[in-house]
Amino acid sequence: MKQAIHHLSVKARTRGLAEFTDEARRFVAAQHIDTGLLTLFCRHTSASLLIQENADPSVQRDLERYFANLAPEDEQRYEHDAEGPDDMPAHLRTALTQVQLSVPVEHGQMVLGTWQGLYLFEHRRHAQHRDIVLHLIGE
Repeated sequence: MKQAIHHLSVKARTRGLAEFTDEARRFVAAQHIDTGLLTLFCRHTSASLLIQENADPSVQRDLERYFANLAPEDEQRYEHDAEGPDDMPAHLRTALTQVQLSVPVEHGQMVLGTWQGLYLFEHRRHAQHRDIVLHLIGE
């Protein structure tokens, strides 16, 4: 059994989704593991990970609008605002999504559906560099 680990820095220009599927594909291919499991972990409390459609950008816009309604910025609503009015809504969005994903690897490639991509879901308004840990195990 082989293992490999890599820290991937993903920069989100603003709140919303930033795709990093190609970077993950390159990591997996470089490991020469035929069958295994790729675990992805976001090391932040105000960003999360999604597997989402990568063909139609309106999906991303609709997701952002949905979460803006679900966890709106409202200074009267939250006690925690240490880093500004988007701080607590970002934590809520992360709690409602996920910071870890698992993707099977078969024949040396991630087993994603035709329209699936890997995304960092940035929940803060301003550009951020986020650390995503990729861990691949297999043979």
